[in-house]
Amino acid sequence: MQRKILYGIAGGAILFAIGLVVGLLAGVYIGGNYFIQFEFGGVRGYEAVGNIGAMLGAAMGAVLGAILGVALANKRKRL
Repeated sequence: MQRKILYGIAGGAILFAIGLVVGLLAGVYIGGNYFIQFEFGGVRGYEAVGNIGAMLGAAMGAVLGAILGVALANKRKRL
């Protein structure tokens, strides 16, 4: 049981950081090239879409990392 929790937290933290960076870079690219006039949180263009991309990427990365971490813990338990 502790292994599942530990792997879930570790996987969530690792993919949180990776998702944050990837989401930020994707958002900056999209905002700088396609949504130049988009405004969010007092900023505009690549900054605004980059913030949204970072938030979405971090959230999706954390959830996916936790799920994959628990799945990996289950797989290692059987071996």
